[in-house]
Amino acid sequence: MQRRQLLHLLQAAAGLAALAPLRAALAQLDGNASIVSGFPAGGMGDHVARPLAEKLRGKYATSLVVEAKTGAGGRIAVEYVKRAAPDGLTILQIPSSPMTLYPNTYRKLNYDPLADFAPVTTTVNYAFVLTAGPGLPADVRTVADYLKWARANPQQASYGVPAAGSALHFVGMMLQKAGGTELTAVAYRGGAPLLNDVLGGQIPVSISVLGEVMPHVRAGRLRGLAVSSAQRSPFLPDVPTFAEQGFADIVVQEWLGWFLPARTPAATVQRLNALVREGLQEPAFIEALAQSGLQPMHQSPEEFAAMVRADKQRWAGIAKAANFTAEE
Repeated sequence: MQRRQLLHLLQAAAGLAALAPLRAALAQLDGNASIVSGFPAGGMGDHVARPLAEKLRGKYATSLVVEAKTGAGGRIAVEYVKRAAPDGLTILQIPSSPMTLYPNTYRKLNYDPLADFAPVTTTVNYAFVLTAGPGLPADVRTVADYLKWARANPQQASYGVPAAGSALHFVGMMLQKAGGTELTAVAYRGGAPLLNDVLGGQIPVSISVLGEVMPHVRAGRLRGLAVSSAQRSPFLPDVPTFAEQGFADIVVQEWLGWFLPARTPAATVQRLNALVREGLQEPAFIEALAQSGLQPMHQSPEEFAAMVRADKQRWAGIAKAANFTAEE
């Protein structure tokens, strides 16, 4: 074999070797993948997971289903995915609280949000809303009005939240501290029973996920007193932020994120990230998310990991100031 021919063969072999990681990154996983959610079917997470599963099926893996592993505020799902094989076939979809707030409020967790997982990307973010129902006088229209009423009516000064120890609960604790007013948190088992009680006047106000109360605020059945985002929500533009009303520290916006088990190959993480980005860019999907008060939010794995660290650190200070420890 001539020297030139040998050189060409060696160059071709080198080129194929360089393409091998790219082919691995583009290859469909051979198996049945699942998106594991920590909350019941039919909730907010389904509005994200199921459409994305449809878009990724046959591209990311042979099949892709959504599976609910409910209980313990999402911790059961987190621990389940932690124990899964790092083959890319088991995806965790979880709100930010189990990964950033819980490490600061539970005495013991059976997982580390970064050491035990490979962050893939955020998918959406959403705000919370302080809403008033018929149990509060009609002239209470602002946060200051509510705090004034609470001081005058201490026996009735309560607010409902979907779960104790949640980020929504902490918004209430932050408001109590900033307003210098004693407020009683009433924890419900989910957003649906809380919504029923605030609509029925059994509890004067609620702190709820925006998408759950948005239709009722728009219809005038509930009054939006404040949103927890840094800027006004495009879905409820007439409702001012807490910050606008003088509560600059009450800026809380939760995200929904996807994780894979630690030690999942980086090529698999990047490929899933890219496919999710494609799905989140589709106009029809963006419109569908808006109907649930959700805004698409895509990050690189590195950006996502950095945000998890920063959010966890921020919640550490808030939890310490509140002197709150979650019940096991």
